[in-house]
Amino acid sequence: MERRSILSGVGLGAIGAAAMLTAGKARAEGKSFTIALVPGLTTDAFYITMHKGALAAAKALGVKLVFQGAPSFNPVQQVPVLDAVIARRPDALLIAPTDKTQLIEPLQGASSSGIPVITVDTYIGTGVYQTGSGSADFPLSYIASNNTLGGQIAARALAKAIGGKGKVYVSNIEAGVSTTDQRREGFISEMKNYPGITVLDTQYNDDDANKAASQAQSVLARNPDLAGIFGTNLFSAMGAGSGVQQSGAAGKVKVVAFDAPESIIGNIKTGLISIAIAQHPAEIGWFGVAAAYAHLTGQSIPPAIATGFTVIDKTNVDDPSTKKYVYSE
Repeated sequence: MERRSILSGVGLGAIGAAAMLTAGKARAEGKSFTIALVPGLTTDAFYITMHKGALAAAKALGVKLVFQGAPSFNPVQQVPVLDAVIARRPDALLIAPTDKTQLIEPLQGASSSGIPVITVDTYIGTGVYQTGSGSADFPLSYIASNNTLGGQIAARALAKAIGGKGKVYVSNIEAGVSTTDQRREGFISEMKNYPGITVLDTQYNDDDANKAASQAQSVLARNPDLAGIFGTNLFSAMGAGSGVQQSGAAGKVKVVAFDAPESIIGNIKTGLISIAIAQHPAEIGWFGVAAAYAHLTGQSIPPAIATGFTVIDKTNVDDPSTKKYVYSE
């Protein structure tokens, strides 16, 4: 099992401490804050778990948390929700932008009106904030898993599972989504360290598990020696796993899933999914609220904060220390 976190390092520990130290003083002075969290979508276990972490922080810090989002991950649905949230004038805004370009203008409007903006999980622009240049550097901080590192961890786990040789490919949703682009880039970069592994062309499935399954079957038909697939999100991995199974290659082709909702446990046990890379969304939510609160009470916060990963496979899927990182609904 490989676990990465900087909870005790610069950023997370300092922010949590700063927020807690100022919470009692703020309550004593009668200050009351409302922090809004706009997720990428409301129906996904990842964001549901993030919400739980944010709620825990809000309760600990004595702030009101507003959670409002769209039912699917796309900017057309997210922007009207964001506009409605901004109209309520929260003291701070946490958001997982569904597009790194299309969300710049509406979030700039929030920032210009005096609402501090922090992005969680996904980002706008390049994700590099507070540089003094560019149209998308105004958010105070970007709090998320290091998705490039996550892709690298997925590559190492898959390389180990296939014995360092064979053909693999990435099943991705679409180009332009900040998180999955970084996971793909990290995976491909890390695989260069394994000369026995050939990385085939990325397959884009439009976040459609059925399409991902069909693509897996097609790739297998062209490459019967395929050894592994990396799904940059759950639907990509589940679809790819189904395609492998339908092709009669279950067990032969190892499938790595990025993300770990409760449903993944059974799939790891049956072998449909070989490995899951679990993010820590509750940490993202907790520290998002803590960072917003620290800023509102006069503390400084870093422009980027990374949370950790846990690798789950058959060897540790029932381990309580691992299961706590499975996303709950």
